[in-house]
Formats: sequence, structure tokens, C-alpha cells
Amino acid sequence: MDSNRPIGVFDSGIGGLTVANAIRELLPKENIVYFGDTAHLPYGEKSADAIRYYCIRISKFLLEHQCKMIVIACNSASSAAYDILLDFFKERSLFVSVVDPLVDLVASSDYKKVGVIATKATVSSNAYKNKLAKAAPQINVVQLATPLLVPMIEEGFHKDDISQQIITKYLSKPALKNLDALLLACTHYPLIKKHIESYYEDKVDVIDSASPVARAVQTKLKENNLLNIVGVGEQRFFVSDYTKSFDETTRIFYNENVSLEEVSIW
Repeated sequence: MDSNRPIGVFDSGIGGLTVANAIRELLPKENIVYFGDTAHLPYGEKSADAIRYYCIRISKFLLEHQCKMIVIACNSASSAAYDILLDFFKERSLFVSVVDPLVDLVASSDYKKVGVIATKATVSSNAYKNKLAKAAPQINVVQLATPLLVPMIEEGFHKDDISQQIITKYLSKPALKNLDALLLACTHYPLIKKHIESYYEDKVDVIDSASPVARAVQTKLKENNLLNIVGVGEQRFFVSDYTKSFDETTRIFYNENVSLEEVSIW
């Protein structure tokens, strides 16, 4: 493959822009094609079969744009569809999930108890629990579905008293007591990371997937001699359903203005 080909990044909406932004900052020469499936968000409330169908179609779209790598910047999608996407497309593109880089990071630590907060779909899949049980069986992993956080963030309510009350309500659950680390297993959650760190008074390591995933992308591209080393990277951003609110919310997730292009792939 040509190293100048873009990296495809997709999510159920625009939360995956946190991952795209981390990739851009680490690898500024890389071209990026982003797809947000805003017509079907949130994936966290969908069945595994529905998520797999969406992911296959989105991957085909990104492959039509000649992507050398596809980053599944959604924990629900990574949990439900990563293996099937490899089965379908591993000869045509490299794939990176948001789950494995975070699991690898935690498995190399000396944590004793780790919490995971995520959507219902991610928690139901037990992706983190099962992978950490295999990679680091000494770690006690506890999970909590936090379904209100994604719509709260997407609606812009992540900087007021309402958000603090919802975050406190979730984090005060008995399962999340006495943690060494808390994994933010949704690409929306970096936007409330400071709130969560404040709740734990900086005594718990709060870890999101953006930077670990960007480093995993860099490593895999190096291993396959596909790092782009010339020019300045360009980005294109597609959504399956455009609204003005999505356009406005992208500024929360990405560090510059983004122009969204609506495209129907269904």
C-alpha cells in the first residue's frame, strides 16, 4: 500500500473525534478520513448484530476512500465488530480498535482493582473484563454502564451542575469504590475526565483511550512501513446525518473548526 493513503477513523457519532485529534497531534503528516454515523447514534443502545452491520458498511465506505488503516474509534463498535471486520477486510486494510491499546496499557501496570465505565453495549460485551482476565488475571475488573453520559456530553451539558450531579451519581456506586484506576471506555468521556479526576481527588488514575490508540496507530504503521513522512496531513469529515448541532458540537471534540460533509451510505 501507498503510505500516503489516509487513515480512516469512525465512530457512532462525533465522540471519535477525540481519537482523530490525538492521531493528528502525534502524526501530523497523516491524512485522515473521519466518518461519524450520526444517523444511528448512539451505538451503545443498539444490538450487537446492528452494530456489526453498520461497521461493515462504514468500513466499505472508508475502503472506497483508499484507507490504509481503519481505526474503530468507538468502544461499542470495537467490542461488537472488531473480529468480524478483520475477517472481512484484513487483506485490504490494517485495523486498530480502541479496546486493545487500553487493555495493553493496564495489563502492564501494577493495579489491583480497575473500574470500567462505558455504554451498555460495551459493558454487556465484557470486552474489557475478558481481555484483562486473560492478559492480567491478577487485576480485579469491575464495570458500570453509564448511558446518560454520552447524550449529556453531545448536548453540551458537560460543564455545568447537571453534569456534575450525573457523574457523581454514577461514580458513587459501590462497585467503583477503592479503585486504583478507572478506564473511560467511551471516546466521549475524555471531555469529562477532569470532572472525574476531581471526584476522586486525583487519587485514582483516570485513563482514556485517545493517546494509547494514537500510539498503537503509530506502532502498527511503522511495523508495516506505512508511516507518511512527507507533506502536511489533510482531513475530511463525513457524517451520515447532518444537523447544525452536530456541526457546533464538533468544536468540543476537535481542536479546530471542522467542516462536516453529509453522505448517505445506506
